[in-house]
Amino acid sequence: MFLFNCLRRREAEEKCTAPGTRDSNAAKFAGSPARIVRTRSPPIVRTVMANSLELDRSPETTRVVVAMSGGVDSSVTAALLKAEGYDVVGVTLQLYDLGAAVHRKGACCAGQDIYDARNVAERIGIPHYVLDYETRFKEAVIDRFAESYIHGETPVPCVECNMSIKFHDLLITARELGADVLATGHYIASRSLPGGGRALYRARDDERDQSYFLFGTTREQLDVLRFPLGERTKTETRELARRFGLAIADKHDSQDICFVPTGHYADIIERLKPGAAEAGDIVDLDGKVLGAHSGIIHFTVGQRRGLGVATGTPLYVVRLEAEQRRVVVGPREALRMSRIVLRDVNWIGEGSLEEALADDRREVFVKVRSTRPPQAAWLRHGANGCEVELVDGEHGVSPGQACVFYDAGEGQARVLGGGFIKSAVAAGDSRSAGDTRAAAPVMRS
Repeated sequence: MFLFNCLRRREAEEKCTAPGTRDSNAAKFAGSPARIVRTRSPPIVRTVMANSLELDRSPETTRVVVAMSGGVDSSVTAALLKAEGYDVVGVTLQLYDLGAAVHRKGACCAGQDIYDARNVAERIGIPHYVLDYETRFKEAVIDRFAESYIHGETPVPCVECNMSIKFHDLLITARELGADVLATGHYIASRSLPGGGRALYRARDDERDQSYFLFGTTREQLDVLRFPLGERTKTETRELARRFGLAIADKHDSQDICFVPTGHYADIIERLKPGAAEAGDIVDLDGKVLGAHSGIIHFTVGQRRGLGVATGTPLYVVRLEAEQRRVVVGPREALRMSRIVLRDVNWIGEGSLEEALADDRREVFVKVRSTRPPQAAWLRHGANGCEVELVDGEHGVSPGQACVFYDAGEGQARVLGGGFIKSAVAAGDSRSAGDTRAAAPVMRS
C-alpha cells in the first residue's frame, strides 16, 4: 500500500503541470467521448477513436498495469504499450521461495526473473513494483497441486494460478493502482464483440497458443484484460525485444510448473504432505497384482516408463485408484476414452451454458491436454454433471487436467470455456462416469 500511495502522490504533483494527463484532459472529454464543433448547420460530431486496446480514450489517459514475470513476452508487452504512449505500470509477483529456483533456467516469478523485470522497467522508463504473493500462491496453487496428486489426479497449476492469482488477486491490485486494463504476455487473442463484451480466441502462433490455460477467465475479467501478443509470433516478439534493446531478448522460456526447481514434483509433494507416498499394488485391468509401488504420487495416467513391472508387452497407467492406493495398468488401447465428466465448468460462449445446451447437446471441439489439437466432441448435461462425448475418442485422459471448449478445430477458434476433468470412461466400459473422488460440478457462466 505504501508503494500505491507513493504512485498516487507523484501523480498528484504532476497533474497541474503535465499536459495530456487524465485529469488535464478530463474537462475536455467530460460527460461524453464526443466533442461538438460549432458550424453553420448541421453540427459535426468528432468522436474519440478507440485506441489499440479498444478503449475510447487516448493512450496517454489510459493506465495499463502489466504483469511482468521477467520473461521476454511480458517485457515486450510492457515495452510495446509504453512505446504507444500508454501510462504503464509494471508489477512483478514474488510467488515462491527464491532459493532453489534462483538460477534455474525455465523458472519464473523468482530470483533472477525479478531482477530482469526491474531492469526492463528501468530501461523503458516505467514504475515497477514487486509484490509478495508467496503465502497466497502456496495456499491457492501449491497446496492444491499437492492435494490433487494425492487424490490420483494430474493437476494443471498454471490454470489455477491464472484463475486465482493473476486474473483475480492481481486484477484487484491493478484496480487499486487506478488501472483501466491489466495486460499480460500470454499468447491468446481478445476481441470485442458486436453486441458488447469481449471474447477469447486462440493465438495466431499455434505452437505458442496458451488458451488451454486461460479457459477459466470470466466475462467480467475479459472486459479489463488485454493480450497484446495474441496476434504475434514468438519470433516477432523476440525481434521486438532486440529492437527495444532489452537484455532478455534471448532468454529461455519459462516452464509450466515454475515452483518445482528440480523438476521432481513428487519431492515437493512429500515435503508438503509427509506420508503422502503410501505404498500399494500395481494391478492389471482384471485386478491381478503385478507388482508394488511406493506411492501413486509417482504416477500419472498414460505413463509407461518407471512402472517397475514387466509382462512382455508394453503397459501404461490406465487409472489411479487413490483410496485403494492402486495403480491400474493395461495396453495402450485401454487408454482410449470416449466420455468425460467435468467439474467447475466455466462458459464464456454466447449466452449461458443452459441456453447453449437447450437442444440437449452442442457440437464443440475440445482439448484435453495443452499440447494436443482440438478434437470434435458433443457437450451436454449428463446424470453426473456436464459431460463431453468425444467423437473419435482420446488417449490418456486424466482427472485433474482441463478440458477446453472451442467453436472450431483449427485456426484462431473462439474459446467457449471449459472445465476440469472429473472422470473419464472408455467406450463400452460398464463403470459409471460418475465414479470419482471429486466434488459435484459447479456451473459458472
